[in-house]
Amino acid sequence: MKYIKIVFALTFLTLGLHFSAAAQASPQQDTAVLQNILEKTKRLSQTQPVEKVYLHFDKPYYSVADTIWFKAYLSSEQNLPSQLSKIVYVDVLNEKDSLVTSLKLPVNNSVATGHIPLDLELYKQGNYYVKAYTVWMLNFPQEYYFTKTIAIGDAIDKRLFTNIKYNATQSDKSQTINARIQFRNEEKLPLSNKVVNWRMVSSYDVVAKGRGTTDQNGFLNVEINTKKENFIKSGELYTDLVLADKEILSSSFNIKPQVGNIDLQFFPEGGELYIGLPSQVAIKAVKPNGLGIDFTGNVTDNDGNQVTAISSSHLGMGAFYLNPEPSKTYKANITFKDGSKQVFQIPAAKASGVNLQVSNTLADVIGVKIVANEAYFQANKGKPLFLVAQHNNVVYYAAQTMLQNQVTSAKIPKDKFPSGIVQLTLFSATGEPASERLAFVLHKDALNLKISTDLATYKPRQKVKMTVTAQDSTKKIAGNFSVTVIDEQKVPFNDDAETTILSALLLTSDLQGYIERPNYYFNKINDKKVADLDVLLLTQGYRRFVYKDILANKYTPITYYPEQGMDITGTLRDRTGMPVKKGALRLTVTNKPISQEILTSPSGLFTFKNLNIPDSSEVVISAKYNANSNNMMIMLDQSPAAAITKNINAPDEVQNIDSTLNNYLANSKKQYRFLNNLKEVVIKGAPVKKVSHNDYSALTTLSMVADHQIDGERLGNCRDLINCLKTMATGLTFYENNFYITRDYNAGRRVPVQVFLAGTPVDLFSINGVNPSEIESIEIFLRDDVGTVSRTYNSNGVISINMKKVEKTKMSIADLKKMIPESNTLKFSPKGFSKDREFYAPKYLPGKTYNTTDLRSTIFWNPKVVTDATTGASSFEFYNADGKGTYKAIVEGLDVNGNPGRFIYRYTVK
Repeated sequence: MKYIKIVFALTFLTLGLHFSAAAQASPQQDTAVLQNILEKTKRLSQTQPVEKVYLHFDKPYYSVADTIWFKAYLSSEQNLPSQLSKIVYVDVLNEKDSLVTSLKLPVNNSVATGHIPLDLELYKQGNYYVKAYTVWMLNFPQEYYFTKTIAIGDAIDKRLFTNIKYNATQSDKSQTINARIQFRNEEKLPLSNKVVNWRMVSSYDVVAKGRGTTDQNGFLNVEINTKKENFIKSGELYTDLVLADKEILSSSFNIKPQVGNIDLQFFPEGGELYIGLPSQVAIKAVKPNGLGIDFTGNVTDNDGNQVTAISSSHLGMGAFYLNPEPSKTYKANITFKDGSKQVFQIPAAKASGVNLQVSNTLADVIGVKIVANEAYFQANKGKPLFLVAQHNNVVYYAAQTMLQNQVTSAKIPKDKFPSGIVQLTLFSATGEPASERLAFVLHKDALNLKISTDLATYKPRQKVKMTVTAQDSTKKIAGNFSVTVIDEQKVPFNDDAETTILSALLLTSDLQGYIERPNYYFNKINDKKVADLDVLLLTQGYRRFVYKDILANKYTPITYYPEQGMDITGTLRDRTGMPVKKGALRLTVTNKPISQEILTSPSGLFTFKNLNIPDSSEVVISAKYNANSNNMMIMLDQSPAAAITKNINAPDEVQNIDSTLNNYLANSKKQYRFLNNLKEVVIKGAPVKKVSHNDYSALTTLSMVADHQIDGERLGNCRDLINCLKTMATGLTFYENNFYITRDYNAGRRVPVQVFLAGTPVDLFSINGVNPSEIESIEIFLRDDVGTVSRTYNSNGVISINMKKVEKTKMSIADLKKMIPESNTLKFSPKGFSKDREFYAPKYLPGKTYNTTDLRSTIFWNPKVVTDATTGASSFEFYNADGKGTYKAIVEGLDVNGNPGRFIYRYTVK
């Protein structure tokens, strides 16, 4: 169903006693104020259309050596297929906010498929977060990107299993962290009476260390005490457990002390409390770790009289009604679930105002009330008020009324809006936003997905015939979907905590801040969950735009334009820097049948359009075919990239992966047992001396051992050395074209790090001309104990780029000329499209004997399920694994009208 947009013209239809609604009609009936609001909002929707990305994964968590399979859905207005972008980017970052993997995927029919191999060298046990976006989305805050936290365990050759609990207390002068760690062996038996050496690292400094012995149950208690100047905000606790044969088993734990009181906030419906105006007030209680905490309590006035009892209904959120009286103040007396008690002052009521109140309990209409208190009513009686309702920057409903009574009511049909969050804003006679409310609309019958199989019960390795059907309330419907089938015994998880296509596209992508357990509101919907979602919308702010800004013509500046394909752009200049017009350029891809020829524009600009270059390819651009080509230079434009930021969903991180993913990792250990034999073989011989800072006289006063080192091998796929350093340079922060030592930068000391290239001090941007394959290592020094370098270069810290030794040989002038790069030819490796790969699904022939055990946890993954408009169905086949129990099939996707859908189906294998 297509929903009609209100843009300019309005027709007024009586919906309530004093309320008129606008729906496509006569301009002469519009007021100038409402016309201005609609025009400014139309400009926003036309110049800054909303684009969203959602990733459907084959399962919620993984193990090292697994492959992550996913499908990307790209949508725009009304969740219809986006025509803006043809490329989507997927980044994987670790707990230290360092980029681990980045993919560039071509988008076809608004979908893309991809996979991420969890390589043993790149991925270790820990929490990672994935973000997906387009270049167009780089214009807007990263809250608009798709983000998801994914836990990755490690079961390969694992001999130590741990579980940690810790708490922190803090005063003005000191901080104490008490941790209790249990150590178990590979048989999950406690490692008792073992010596453990531990150290606490924060901001890359060891702030505490000690030694202890585990008790009979394998527990070790660690107490970490720090002073004010060394307070730990985020750090790592490293432990080394000593076995009887003096073998050491090491482990590490991320420590993020959460200190402070529980935060409780009040959110009056419509935005404010007013004297004599009964209003709903939402409450949200959040622990320092970002998760909600339940509570009970009451509200009392300044005379000590109880006004009402209050309690949370879900994840620390609840609501109550309050009618503020003149000269009265109110406070909430709260008892939290952990037993602690606090008293909170409720915001004071204002003397005059009007509120927008919403009742969203009916299936077909949104009930709206405009309620003015006595003071506001007397001052504004007879003046117009305007109501505008929009979804994703597009207005679908507009209305006006004259303030004739203190209460004005209306019912707005929900079929005017697409599914998702509707922002209702009340404007005063002068066009100022006076009150605002969010409401949620879900058209349950817009898309109904079903999964069926030829049988209800199967045997291991038996063929399964599965069919996905899609229909709306009246007919079968075409759509694009993805299906995953998992062994639920191996991959148990809480559906409420999942990120789904419903929770992502309809809810979290339009709200500010972290949303706890977002799929709770879409999983087996009932009246309580509808009410809980309404309270959530009272407590979470809409972040797409602020009406005051757009009415003042303050729009987000646009820097990046949508990518319609893979383009390589730049400028052709001569030696004097002047642009070369109508210059001939040829692009080729080494060892690939890809080439393109173009002429530059009058200003020397060039664009190679709609390329299809695989990742890790070498590209050559040549200007040799021009007259006087020896005097030409090819200058490439820099490719845009998303900034590295903190994980917005950090509260979703799993603290104890060993125990939380126990079932999954036990299976992974069997599945990847062949990798256990690939242990390192040490061949002793004469050590080869590698180049280090000690080989350069300017750096000999530094410590013999660097604080951190990046081996040259890690730079193999590096195309921009500065960007690589941003993610690899441990202990450093990049800001405004300089690197700084993180701990000093956070403390306010902004003295830049000095960069040395082969012992020579250089400007940071000059290192981008270095060939990464010629780098031996990069050493990072966070301190200069002698101070010689710091005083000489007025710097703080050192980055030493050590180049590989070049064997001295006799060289002719001709050989030397060959080594000098030609300015009219440019060789580089751009970020290309990631290679596609099919999910491997074995086929078992009846009567044939197989000697291997099928331990798959993802039984089947199909990202290309397309239903047709006639039957609304798509069928496919696959084979079960050896695991017995319940298998869980999940289908997600969008129909041709942009309606998102999700359905879960289970069958039995025995």
